Amino acid sequence: MAIAVTTLTDGGQTALQLAEQVAAFLDGARRTLDLALYDVQLDGPEAEPVTRALTAAGERGVRVRVVFNVDHPGPIPVPPPPRHVPDLLETLPVAVKPIPGVPDLMHHKYAVRDGESVLTGSANWTEDSWSRQENVLAQVGSAGVAAAYALDFEQLWRLGTVAGSGDVEPRAISVDGTAVRAWFTPGRGTSLAHRIARTLDRARSRVRICSPVISSGPILGTLAQIATDGRVDVAGLVDAPQVAQVAGQWRENGNANWKLPLLAAALGKGDFSAKPSTPWRPDSAHDFMHAKVTVADGTVFLGSFNLSRSGESNAENVLEIEDPALADSLAAFVDDVRSRYPRADVLTL
Repeated sequence: MAIAVTTLTDGGQTALQLAEQVAAFLDGARRTLDLALYDVQLDGPEAEPVTRALTAAGERGVRVRVVFNVDHPGPIPVPPPPRHVPDLLETLPVAVKPIPGVPDLMHHKYAVRDGESVLTGSANWTEDSWSRQENVLAQVGSAGVAAAYALDFEQLWRLGTVAGSGDVEPRAISVDGTAVRAWFTPGRGTSLAHRIARTLDRARSRVRICSPVISSGPILGTLAQIATDGRVDVAGLVDAPQVAQVAGQWRENGNANWKLPLLAAALGKGDFSAKPSTPWRPDSAHDFMHAKVTVADGTVFLGSFNLSRSGESNAENVLEIEDPALADSLAAFVDDVRSRYPRADVLTL
């Protein structure tokens, strides 16, 4: 298949299974592998397939480059980025470049192979991301899509910063007859938020969302409006501790507390659940609701982008895919995972 999507649930698969899937993608490289990874922490059995694949790629002459995020100075994001070269990368024959997350995160989780295929999604390359979190991954075999990702990667590699990256035109690319657009931020962050908002507003039958938080003004306002109107079936899943943290920050600074009633309307009028994940600590289970997927009728948005204001400024990537069958599948995924958790409690916002 030209587009293959994998969904992850909390406890629904092992990290080793995902490591083998990632390694199979890496093993296919013959010329180049470019990886943009927010977080790489693999130190159990799952480390072996990835380590072997990257080592073998280097040994057969594949040019392997990796950018990753370091040194975020603000409040700790969830999960926090590494502050040095990850152990797994430090000993491998790969070229690495740290991207300072100052003031915004290099939040990608993608790999580009031979300028022909892309592996992307919401999952970091960590044991907990692959085994304890809801996530969505996509593999796309398309030179056109890969070229867009390669352009974004080259901007990050050349600039060494988040600022200035993501300046890639989100043009429609036919992938075996399916229209796909690749979006990158911060270069197209505002445009992406408005694109998602407009697509939500045009929905006539259903909207399904998984996002740890929902704080982007255009998206939040539109979601609150359509949920309140009741003309579209709106439902989804958020992460309870992260939503509570964001709501607390809005109250503190006073400049964004106007979003509180919008968030309450979106979650309360829509049928939203909230995963009671474990608040982040270094030694805790990192079982966050981490998927980032939006379905509006037959359109899908998936990638690394939280539906958040900060996501517009981070380095993120999103695939916009016009595919009713995929939309049905991912809407079913959202309905499945939201059924596992309690309804979002808007009274605590």
